[in-house]
Amino acid sequence: MAKRMIVMLSVTALFIAALGVVKFRQVKAAIAVYASFQPPPDAVTTIVAQQEKWPTTISAIGSVAAARGVTVSADLPGIIAKIAFDSGNSVKEGDVLLQLDTRQEQAQLTAAEAQHELARANLQRMRSLTEQRIVAQAEYDQAEASYKQTEASGGEIHATVGRKTIRAPFSGVLGIRQVNLGQYLTGGAPIVSLESLNPIYVNFSVPQQQVASLKVGTEVRVTIDNAAFKTSGKVTAIDSIVDQATRNVQAQATFVNANGRLRPGMFVQTSVMLGTGDPLVALPASAINHAPYGDSVFIVDTLKGPKGESYRGVVQRFVKLGDSRGDQIAILSGVKTGEEVVTSGLFKLRNGAAVVINNHVQPSNSRAPQVEDR
Repeated sequence: MAKRMIVMLSVTALFIAALGVVKFRQVKAAIAVYASFQPPPDAVTTIVAQQEKWPTTISAIGSVAAARGVTVSADLPGIIAKIAFDSGNSVKEGDVLLQLDTRQEQAQLTAAEAQHELARANLQRMRSLTEQRIVAQAEYDQAEASYKQTEASGGEIHATVGRKTIRAPFSGVLGIRQVNLGQYLTGGAPIVSLESLNPIYVNFSVPQQQVASLKVGTEVRVTIDNAAFKTSGKVTAIDSIVDQATRNVQAQATFVNANGRLRPGMFVQTSVMLGTGDPLVALPASAINHAPYGDSVFIVDTLKGPKGESYRGVVQRFVKLGDSRGDQIAILSGVKTGEEVVTSGLFKLRNGAAVVINNHVQPSNSRAPQVEDR
């Protein structure tokens, strides 16, 4: 019985040992296969770094202001007898806009002119009598004073009639009419706004650190409607003081506005052109890998594998970033001209990863991108 038990145990031990050897060889083979496994290369898009010269600019938000703008108002009180304009009309300097009722003043002017003619005739008679020494010089002086007084009285009434005719003080575009025919206006009551739109001003602020590079005559470009409209002008005035609250300096640029696209009160994007800057490398923003420890890019190069074989892979390199223009970011250091940089697919890359390049569809790389309507 004991002999049989020993045989069974021996057979079981041999079976277990044989099974362990088989499993050991299987695991060893699997490890060898895994060690030799190479993941498939990742598909990426790339761009060859080129040297560029970006213009040095100062960007700011500007506000459009009319070169001349007033709210036309009534000088004297009165009832509106005639309106000679429509809202939004273009007018020239001196055009009649509105006429107040002047019937009372016209009657007073007629009486004053009659008194003036009577005083003139009386003065002529007194001059003749004085030369004949029939009347005293004092009576002649009184007649002359009466003549001048009636002349002044008539001139005053005539001026009142003229002041009740409202004219355009300069050429421009009218706003929306704020009065109606037959309405009684008090002195100073607004009638309509008048703005001179060509030329037109754009006011903007620049930091005090950049004021030294800003000069009268410097080119300024404005953009509205997401770059749908662009125009250029010149800096015409720079404020002499710095705002104590913002430490900015106010500047004013003048633009030709023949088409009337710029309107007073508009906000516009301004770019002050200060000349061409230093050479730099510009890459799409999608090529930058942002991380807490620094910004980096992946450079495509020919690398060596563990067994010495060559393959196309990527090398991670840290970079120093500069300004941005639309989809592009300036690279101040870290990338050389002619190097091939990955522009998409960065999230799946690591240093030394194999890649395959597919540039059929490239990410946007424009300095002035525009929104597309789909």
